[in-house]
Amino acid sequence: MIDPRPIVYVIGLVVAFLGATMLVPVAVDLYYGSDDWAVFLTSAAISVVVGGSMAIATANTAGRGLTIQQTFLLTTLIWIALPIFGALPFMLGEIGARPVDAFFEAMSGMTTTGSTVFSGLDDLPRGLLIWRSMLQWFGGVGIIVVAMVFLPELRVGGMQVFRSEAFETMGKVLPRAVEIAGRIVWIYLGLTTAAVLAYLVVGLGPFDAINHAFTTISTGGFSTHDASFGAFQGSPEYIASVFMVLGSLPFVRYIQIIQGTARPLLTDPQVRAYLGVILLVTLAMTLFRLVVNGDHFEHGFREGLFNVTSIISGTGFASVDYQLWGAFPVVAFFFLGLVGGCAGSTACSVKIFRYQLLFAAVKAQIRAIHSPHGVFTPRYAGRTVGEDVLSSVMAFFVMFVVSLGLLSVALSLTGLDTTTAISGAATALANVGPGLGDIIGPSGNFATLNDTAKWLLTAAMLVGRLEVLSVYVLFTARFWRD
Repeated sequence: MIDPRPIVYVIGLVVAFLGATMLVPVAVDLYYGSDDWAVFLTSAAISVVVGGSMAIATANTAGRGLTIQQTFLLTTLIWIALPIFGALPFMLGEIGARPVDAFFEAMSGMTTTGSTVFSGLDDLPRGLLIWRSMLQWFGGVGIIVVAMVFLPELRVGGMQVFRSEAFETMGKVLPRAVEIAGRIVWIYLGLTTAAVLAYLVVGLGPFDAINHAFTTISTGGFSTHDASFGAFQGSPEYIASVFMVLGSLPFVRYIQIIQGTARPLLTDPQVRAYLGVILLVTLAMTLFRLVVNGDHFEHGFREGLFNVTSIISGTGFASVDYQLWGAFPVVAFFFLGLVGGCAGSTACSVKIFRYQLLFAAVKAQIRAIHSPHGVFTPRYAGRTVGEDVLSSVMAFFVMFVVSLGLLSVALSLTGLDTTTAISGAATALANVGPGLGDIIGPSGNFATLNDTAKWLLTAAMLVGRLEVLSVYVLFTARFWRD
């Protein structure tokens, strides 16, 4: 039997911390003269009291190590508990969102998906806008810790290939997580501050600069305007592109840079592949815009770079409705969203390293077919890839594709058209943000979807953000056995 007390203790602490951070939008609303500050104060009190009570009631379990089962359960339950309490201001505030919409928005924020059911963003209370951005910022730093500490240890989706780089944690998950999280938070704060300053330099106001710095570094994609980044066309798009890339690179490499060496970053095969894909697709998109759309080079390159980077990193900002460019960009962006950034970053989706491992395995198999008596083993970063890693990656791909298919069918059964169902399933599982079509495309939102579709997409965001397998394992009988 799994002892739930250590899990409840950690969740209680995190919920109480989330409640304390609600004082930030309280201050923002008071500064801008909005009456919504009382809503955040009430939500903060509820979160602190409930979370604090959970932690106090289980305080005698503090400091205990977590078993593998407890760690899987904790990882998933935290990502459910935080959106529940994060949704309170949406329900109690001026916007008066229904539970399904409030939870959808909060889950989209915490998973850094960036899909939204809210419209009229330009007129919403400032506290509500900063809270949406804060949820994404928390989710971004949180997923880095999960990706660097928990997923390699839990051998999820091939993440164990980074185990030596993410530090050894067996038998001491929580104490090591605190140490690593401390380093990550300082780096994350530094990048966020740099993004704020950069946005200020190119003309964004302080409020917009802070909000978009939060949602850029976290590769989240929430904006303070209905037009998203269409409200800031020009040099801000270049700034956003740079920081979206920085947010989607492995944070362990930043730790190594601080320790005195940049060589691991420069030689990392996933970093090279990721930047290479961005460059090649941007050039292809620029050429398409020049030849087919008659655009001029700087504008075509800027819009191509920004939107390619936004989609592949899973940020989901939109500066234009790229569906109007033609069929090629639409198809390219759909599949680009299924690529993703680097492991151990704020980026989402499949991740570039899994494709590299898949191609290495296919290459080895083809060579074995050509030379039956030879011994060919897949390699990654100069090291032999073990069978456990390959099996884990293959399992991830299979479950991701199966989930995408089943979710698409389920969404179509709720009455959604084919484009909306398939692209909605893909954008939720890959945590990208906008889908395709007139309803959930880059110029639309998810508000008009039926409630069943919203619940399905909310669940898919959670599954996709936690790398699919770490959630599905909870539904197996073997997991619950001693």
